[in-house]
Amino acid sequence: STLKEKNSLGFGRALESILASERLPFSCLRNITQTLMDTLKNQELESIDEGLLQFCANKLKLLHLYESVSQLNSLDFHSDTPFSDNDLAVLLRLDEKELLKLQALLEKYKEEKTRTATVRFSDDKDGVLPVKTFLEYLEYEKDVINIKKISEEEYVALGSFFFWKCLHGESSTEDMCHTLESAGLSPQLLLSLLLSVWLSKEKDILDKPQSVCCLHTMLSLLSKMKVAIDETWDSQSVSPWWQQMRTACIQSENNGAALLSAHVGHSVAAQISNNMTEKKTVLGADSEALTDSWEALSLDTEYWKLLLKQLEDCLILQTLLHSKANSPASKPSSLQAEPLPRLSVKKLLAGGKGGIADSVAKWIFKQDFSPEVLKLANKERDAENPDEPKEGINRGLPEVSEVDMNLGAIPDLLHLAYKQFPCSLELDVLHAHCCWEYVVQWNKDPEEARFFVRSIEHLKHILNAHVQNGVALMMWNTFLVKRFSAATYLMDKVGKSPKDRLCRRDVGMSDTAMTSFLGSCLDLLQTLMEADVSRDEMQAPVLDTEDAWLTVEGPISIVELALEQKHVHYPLVEHHSVLCSVLYAVMRFALKTVKPLSLFDSKGKNAFFKDLTSIQLLPSGEMDPNFISVRQQFLLKVVSAAVQAQHSVVKDKESSEEAPSAPFGKDQDWPVLAVDLAHHLQVSEDVIRRHYVGELYNYGVDHLGEEAILQVHDREVLASQLLVLTGQRLAHALLHTQTREGMELLARLPPTLCTWLKAMNPQDLQNTEVPIATTAKLVNKVIELLPENHGQYSLALHLIEAVEAISTSL
Repeated sequence: STLKEKNSLGFGRALESILASERLPFSCLRNITQTLMDTLKNQELESIDEGLLQFCANKLKLLHLYESVSQLNSLDFHSDTPFSDNDLAVLLRLDEKELLKLQALLEKYKEEKTRTATVRFSDDKDGVLPVKTFLEYLEYEKDVINIKKISEEEYVALGSFFFWKCLHGESSTEDMCHTLESAGLSPQLLLSLLLSVWLSKEKDILDKPQSVCCLHTMLSLLSKMKVAIDETWDSQSVSPWWQQMRTACIQSENNGAALLSAHVGHSVAAQISNNMTEKKTVLGADSEALTDSWEALSLDTEYWKLLLKQLEDCLILQTLLHSKANSPASKPSSLQAEPLPRLSVKKLLAGGKGGIADSVAKWIFKQDFSPEVLKLANKERDAENPDEPKEGINRGLPEVSEVDMNLGAIPDLLHLAYKQFPCSLELDVLHAHCCWEYVVQWNKDPEEARFFVRSIEHLKHILNAHVQNGVALMMWNTFLVKRFSAATYLMDKVGKSPKDRLCRRDVGMSDTAMTSFLGSCLDLLQTLMEADVSRDEMQAPVLDTEDAWLTVEGPISIVELALEQKHVHYPLVEHHSVLCSVLYAVMRFALKTVKPLSLFDSKGKNAFFKDLTSIQLLPSGEMDPNFISVRQQFLLKVVSAAVQAQHSVVKDKESSEEAPSAPFGKDQDWPVLAVDLAHHLQVSEDVIRRHYVGELYNYGVDHLGEEAILQVHDREVLASQLLVLTGQRLAHALLHTQTREGMELLARLPPTLCTWLKAMNPQDLQNTEVPIATTAKLVNKVIELLPENHGQYSLALHLIEAVEAISTSL
């Protein structure tokens, strides 16, 4: 007995080893297995090893199946039946309009997918499987063939061996189905293999519409097999057979192939249901049974309709996500180069209410076009629904700067997606997700300042103040306040704009990135204040979901989270906004000897970096004059630096090296901001305005100075300041040049004027090249501003004489 077992084991291993050989031809493998089996059968009854005999029989059955399939695939079979669009419409139970729509969607999908797809050469081996591999994949047990645990790729290879030629009309579908069923493969297993091939070979299928007809035939044949559709299934429930097919479509990331197979499944299911109903009618089934069958039909039909809508939506979304602008607005970063995950209905259903907007926001981040593009694509939607109220306020947003960049099909595809998802891709929802996506990506690499700038642009485009308030507050708490406080303490410690190394160490970004960061923080805080004011004028939005996506589950969406946020405490946001303006000015103009926190008293300092929704004790009443003085000096410094940055004439290279670089994005109107800060810091606004006018004249931009005078209240004090500046200009013209004509002219002037001019210091002038005619206009402006009883009025009149004399002499 032991010897018999050893022999059997040896024979079994030897056969396995032979069958695993890659070199032996198929006929040789079959003959060896057959010979071994015949030998075993011819042994005496008591010495036959049943296990080994069964092993040989099973392998032989698999070899016969392999041979049958290979023969069917090698026959010169071609389905020459012409196949028109009308035939396709009939086959899929669609009218002409529905078919045209389906074809147009698939064509767009194919176009955009082809543009982004990596080159795939046609695989000549599709449908070919070595016998060794075939035997490794399958096992025979109790007259049933099962598939071993194999990878997805191997599963597709096995399915291709059975069905690829059939789907191409190059092998008889009827013969193949009969062969596979006779061999002991269950219809459920065959359906699974068929769908795995169909869904994975999308490109080939979309290029050959006739394959739809082949799939229809194949599916009809599989569905008619025994135990495919259980005729006794509870008519109140869903057919497990069709549910299996729908599940495969739901999980597939090849949306074009999935949508086509769902149309085929829906058509075959309807055809079979109709046949069953007719059969029952002919057999005279009672009315209750008929009603049951119609209810079952309607339940399954509803599931098919829902799936078709979901797949169509998914296809449109995936088409959009494949599309690319022809010329990107800027060089993409490594974060923008990461590929997007592919979509499936299953993924969208598990992505939560914001899953659809989130996937589009990730695509927008990679394209990096202006938020205005989203608005433009939506204009057609507005034109289609002119009666819909437009909530919110337009904050004077700039027109698209990137419209001249070639967007290709993007606006049309966006518009189509908006129509398909009126709730999920509502503009505020989309802007909120874009805003969040950009700030998340910026947080990964804070050197990419433009991401944060773009995030704020999307934030400003959100029209509903409730959503805007919530998103801004979440951004502040999640990504900004920690870095903002680090920047404050660093700048206060060094007492000036910190060097690059310190910024990187303490705040986690370079000095230039930190400048932009503070500018964007200021934008965010100002937007938060605007939203807080606007919120009372409008209602919070109702977040609806499209009917096809009501069963969506998963994480809470950004907009839902935003609407859960508390109201901010406006004065506390304003308090942070003042500090942010101070920090931004110090960095923007590389100011020295400024400790930002020294501008605030202890109450003011304690309130910083606290939760913006909390009530904090803030400075109130009269401020200590020492604080006012420090604040005023700071604001005057900012105005001087702002005018210098805009109007300075670079005199030599040394001074240009110190000049701060302009920030990324649009710069602030600093003089206006300084006046606004003066109001918050209890500094006289008029002092700041007068200083601004003086600085404009100092830099020789008299035309702007003249405009700025209109904002000044105390023009008498301003006139005295401008009088000194005029004296400096004339002193430079007469004394600094040291010409003979100048000296003679000086001698002819009244002694008091001459003495006054000699006391002037022209070195304070930033621009000494101002034409004398321009200075003459300034003198007239000073006389216009001074009252006649003013102590310096006569001096101003003398200046007119001096200017006229210079005009004619020099």
